[in-house]
Amino acid sequence: MARNRFVPGFDPDCGDAALSSARHDIVIGRWQGVRDLLRTTGADWLARGHRVRQLAQACAGSSTVETWLAAEPHSADALVLRAATETVRAFNLAIAAGRGVPIDQRRIDAAVAACLSATESYLDDPTPWISLISVARLYPAGVRRQELARWWDELHRRDPYSMEGHLQVLHYYSARWHGSHGLMYDFARDAAGVAPRGCPLPVLVQYARVEEYRYAVDTTAGRSATVGLGQHWTDDAAASDVRRTWERWFTGRVRGTVAPGALRDCNYLAHAACSARAEDVAGPLLTHLGTRFTRTPWSYTGDPAQQITRWRKEYVRR
Repeated sequence: MARNRFVPGFDPDCGDAALSSARHDIVIGRWQGVRDLLRTTGADWLARGHRVRQLAQACAGSSTVETWLAAEPHSADALVLRAATETVRAFNLAIAAGRGVPIDQRRIDAAVAACLSATESYLDDPTPWISLISVARLYPAGVRRQELARWWDELHRRDPYSMEGHLQVLHYYSARWHGSHGLMYDFARDAAGVAPRGCPLPVLVQYARVEEYRYAVDTTAGRSATVGLGQHWTDDAAASDVRRTWERWFTGRVRGTVAPGALRDCNYLAHAACSARAEDVAGPLLTHLGTRFTRTPWSYTGDPAQQITRWRKEYVRR
């Protein structure tokens, strides 16, 4: 009998069935399911952040969040979602304009205003502070250092180990935006160094390595330049970073189901482990992930399904 063929899944909601249902409501023009989902999510910041980000992507091309606010103008959840949605819309405009082309600053200002309004509506929620730090990247010169530090302090006070919050700061400090590779790696390593065991923050170093690779590809001759970047993934430092993240985050044991909000982080570590040929980490991680994968970061180095299938054949023992 033929063996079942492995097929990786790329569910954008990362297995969050309740989120998928709410996003379907957006497609058909209903906001009540979105309201109920965020209400039941409560103060689970990991799940809330993941859900708000995905809902915002779906709301960006519709008037769902505006309809909700018209019906419930004082809803804190609606204001938080509007802030995230305005942030997505601003980034969509920037993408459409093209690399290095500034967009109308009034659109960025409007997104910032929506974020600040949301921070006042739900005082304990770190989510609008994450949106605020994210949209700050779109200002051509960034924001004043004191302002960014204040926003970061507000986020850190609410959720000191927020992976998404740290990731947005890492992007801000990257060479692509308002910093440098050195500044980005310093931030990632400092955050990893103070993270308690079992916390995913050490994987920021793997995010930084992907960001450096993408920057190199974007600023040279495109994918043809990747031929000279092979050592970027395989040098001793890359492998050491992978094992250090593995030890601090998983403490040598893989157990439990990966939460939807942490699935992308696991994929970044799995991608780094495979690329560095760290079989002792790649094998257990690929086994743990099963068929649950995210397209990034695999899509930055080729076809995601082909890469994952190839690495599983090499590293997963049956």
